[in-house]
Amino acid sequence: MQILDSLNGIKWQDKPKLVSLFSGCGGMDLPFHRAGFEVVWAIDCNGAACRTFRRNISETIACNNIQEIDITKVPKADLITGGFPCQDFSMIGKRPGLTGTRGNLYTYFLEFIRHHKPKAFIAENVKGLLSANKYKAIAKIIADFENIEPGYLVKPKLYNFADYGVPQYRERVLIVGVRMDTGFNFIHPFPEYGSDRLYPYRTAKQALKDVEKVTDNNEHQRIHPRTVEIIKRIKPGGNYTDIPKDSEYYVKGMISHVYRRLHPDQPSTTIIAGGGGGTWGYHYQELRSLTNRERARLQTFPDDFVFEGSLTEVRRQIGNAVPPDGMVALVKALIPLFKNSYKPVDLYKLNQELQKLSLSDRLKLANSESAINYRDHLSILTLSPPQPQPPPNPQNREKEPLANLD
Repeated sequence: MQILDSLNGIKWQDKPKLVSLFSGCGGMDLPFHRAGFEVVWAIDCNGAACRTFRRNISETIACNNIQEIDITKVPKADLITGGFPCQDFSMIGKRPGLTGTRGNLYTYFLEFIRHHKPKAFIAENVKGLLSANKYKAIAKIIADFENIEPGYLVKPKLYNFADYGVPQYRERVLIVGVRMDTGFNFIHPFPEYGSDRLYPYRTAKQALKDVEKVTDNNEHQRIHPRTVEIIKRIKPGGNYTDIPKDSEYYVKGMISHVYRRLHPDQPSTTIIAGGGGGTWGYHYQELRSLTNRERARLQTFPDDFVFEGSLTEVRRQIGNAVPPDGMVALVKALIPLFKNSYKPVDLYKLNQELQKLSLSDRLKLANSESAINYRDHLSILTLSPPQPQPPPNPQNREKEPLANLD
């Protein structure tokens, strides 16, 4: 059973309403859709991604540039989600952060929050957001949301989705803001997957089991004979660096994803959206590149989630998406807010304390309070709680080639 399936059957007296910005194909929104949220409006500027979203989640998506939207005509929502474009916050090369054109698209996300004042919002971005502009970008973003009346308590956290059940090492920043007058103290969910945790990591081999039985988006690409010879010389879990420099098949590479093969017994490395030759990802056993359905499996999209567009367009949608299974724990952590089933606390006072912390300490607090909350939860279940572990650091976890994200 897929982790996503655990959201099926949630009952609501009044379904929460969701607005999705920079939606892509809908990876972030699919878990909320499964949990019974009503997607009342969404927007993306990519035609193929919009067709995919419309087919699988909701016909309410507008295919347009967000700059051209009249916010006053967009339906009100209880929750706003969005992954504003991330190229200007990439970890590779010199990136402009908030001074870049795409970095400033986040201000449209901000204006939607200012106008609609949802109970909560979730903003997703790349790891580079935390260090952009010498940490000034994330500090400004947090302050901007805190200053929207009646104020939002903002908690950023760096997630590695492998720690939440995704068969892929994929690091992303999730910023969750809760309107302070709700009194709901959101706590990021504790990671349950990995060494010395409740569950072992999900592996590439597990993710790709019986994938050949799926027909949609599962076309094999033509592969050049030279590429076949290159792959022969690379062990599972390896990359172009396995090839001796004196070999006629030696290739120069700048990123670890060049001619990267999956390891069957480990999570995949990060599925990316674009890139040139050698960046498609290669099977651990067969001498070929991965199909888009295999990439979708590693991103935890269900097999009945069908992508629209060409091979390249579908690859881009999958690589840009938030893995649905990786969001499930967060969705469950937010549900009490929308069911009004929680004990309210003074978020204004809590926010004053958070503002005294450095960004580094604020991120550490997000990790520690999730561990404490998880330990308390297990105590209630009369289980023996595992001790919080530092994030695992396997040898094949590498920095992501975020510059390739579209």
